[in-house]
Amino acid sequence: MSIREERKQQSRKAILDAALSLSTTGRSFSSLSLREISRHVGLVPAAFYRHFQDMDELGLELVDQMSLYLKNVLNQLSQQYFQPTEIHTRTSLDYLFHAVEDFPEAWMFLIAERWGGSQALRHAIAREFKFLSSDLAQALSKIEATQHIQSEQDLKVLAQILFELTLSWAMQWIDLQRQPTTPQQHEALQQFRRQAQTQVQLMFRGILHWDRSLANQTSSEP
Repeated sequence: MSIREERKQQSRKAILDAALSLSTTGRSFSSLSLREISRHVGLVPAAFYRHFQDMDELGLELVDQMSLYLKNVLNQLSQQYFQPTEIHTRTSLDYLFHAVEDFPEAWMFLIAERWGGSQALRHAIAREFKFLSSDLAQALSKIEATQHIQSEQDLKVLAQILFELTLSWAMQWIDLQRQPTTPQQHEALQQFRRQAQTQVQLMFRGILHWDRSLANQTSSEP
């Protein structure tokens, strides 16, 4: 790689990093301008167009990168969530919370822009979240705890519930982490961890006893 190409890649990464940082510190991505981002990384506005056509293209690139990060996290979690022991459940949640702490911006950007971003970003995030949920359903179909669930639709519903729970846990964990470090904060984090563990275990119990024929019978009753 030439020095010129290397510098170009560094500038592109600096723009992406700046946009992500600015959009997760109380601002929305849609409130940012390319001039503000360019100024933040020490570039003239004209240099922005060497990397992106407009702000939407920059936002879509961020969606792609942050979604890939979440996919890697979910791939690790899918093999651990529904295990028969409390230790496995606790380990999986520890992994999730560490992942959130390591890169909170990824979660904050996707969750915030999912509802409040531009139309292009909302559609892109909806598409990526659909893919992520489908991938999670495929992963769940291969673990022992869900082998008795034959309905593909049931697995998709389960994956969607788990996916939305994961997003909710991530944002609540970020909010708790941002509170002042006090004994009360520590207790709140531990209480939230216990609550999340209980939610997973309740879902696990429900999954073990899931019977599609009984569900169909109940739904057909007057």
